[in-house]
Amino acid sequence: MFNCDKPQDECGVFGIYSNQKRDLANTIYYGLYALQHRGQEAAGMAITDNDRIKYYKNIGLVSEVFESKINEMPEGDIALGHVLYDSRVKKGENNVVNTQPIVFKGKAGFFSLAMNGKITNCEELRQQLIEEGCVFQTRLDIEVIGTLINKFCAKKDIASGIKKAMDKLEGSFAIVVITTNELFAIRDKYGMRPLCYGKHFDEYYVASESCALDATEAKFVRDIKPGEILQINSTGTKSIYMENINPHPCIFEYVYTARADSVIDGTSVYKARFNCGRMLAKNFNREVDLVAGVPDSAIVAARGFAYESGIPYVDVLEKNRYVGRTFIQPSQYEREASVKIKLNAHRMNIQGKRIALVDDSLVRGTTSKKIVELLKSLGAKEVHFILASPMVKHPCYTGIDIESYEELMAANYSLKEMEKKLGCDSLTFMNIEDLVSCCKSDIMDSFCSACFDKKYYGVDPKGDK
Repeated sequence: MFNCDKPQDECGVFGIYSNQKRDLANTIYYGLYALQHRGQEAAGMAITDNDRIKYYKNIGLVSEVFESKINEMPEGDIALGHVLYDSRVKKGENNVVNTQPIVFKGKAGFFSLAMNGKITNCEELRQQLIEEGCVFQTRLDIEVIGTLINKFCAKKDIASGIKKAMDKLEGSFAIVVITTNELFAIRDKYGMRPLCYGKHFDEYYVASESCALDATEAKFVRDIKPGEILQINSTGTKSIYMENINPHPCIFEYVYTARADSVIDGTSVYKARFNCGRMLAKNFNREVDLVAGVPDSAIVAARGFAYESGIPYVDVLEKNRYVGRTFIQPSQYEREASVKIKLNAHRMNIQGKRIALVDDSLVRGTTSKKIVELLKSLGAKEVHFILASPMVKHPCYTGIDIESYEELMAANYSLKEMEKKLGCDSLTFMNIEDLVSCCKSDIMDSFCSACFDKKYYGVDPKGDK
């Protein structure tokens, strides 16, 4: 991935409930392809096949995993798919066993499930289940969830087991569960991870982001509400709700994780990012010749900055879209060289120019430093680095890959020290109040922004700074 020092999300989910048996595999494929930005390490799908569920999953991009297998998947009337992000893949510690979806046979028959998020009390729950005699084959949170569902469900009534299991979980999750006759779409009580549903004729579609519904021609209906368990079967839909609902979706979805053409909880991600750029421009007081954005997630914010300031937007960076997955690098030299392979600069647009360079966030700073060095080496007179989010100063424990203070530049250095380390002429961050104002909607105005302000939801960070 290009933004190798950016926070990454923990996956994407997609599901279909159809009233007739048909080829669902290709539709799942297109949905997962639209969610590929949420995870590039592995992909999988599960499809009902009469009274059973058949699945296939493997390491790789969606196109790689299903290139020769898509036509081997059975026809069915219910299906789910998953794309995985897992930092352990980078260390060579992952294998197909630890990918999703997973399939169980329990009290209510066959069921399959996949999730996006992280269960913060997972190890405690796993240990309790082990002491009760359960065994586990993977390190996945979703296996613990499936085991809990089976433990609590009454015979042939998986809905009761799902409700009781969900009330045991802490952390963040968007989960799709399928049985041989039902689909469940589940969002945690904070609404931390996004999940929505739509319809295509008589079929129901569930997805982590609305862009996946668009890709499959489904019409967006609404977001799954925080704490909602949406049950879909032959009678239509029914909503069941968890206890102690406290809506605080992750604000980083708008900053970086989600695709710009998605709408989450009533807010257009594109509009939120564009307005962030406009807000930054109102408070920027340096003389520059042009505005540019770091591909791809910061382009919209950069255009908003240019629109508000009246300073022309000019492309200065070009992303190589055909590099593929080059995150495993055997040496430091090759890791640094990969930035140059993935990114090049427009020399003629840079020479002698004072550049306002907009990016979405600053986390580890490794790629940002390389970008500034590249622009300066090609003749940029000044590079003013502008971030469309506040300083990331605290780890995330609920599904975004920022797990320690040591890897956060803003947690360890002052503003002046960061400017010196990055080699930029100035460094500007957005404040949290402005970010919230750009992201809120009529249906959602409170967010989890713990990585910025240390106000955690769904976790008690013991030993935190």
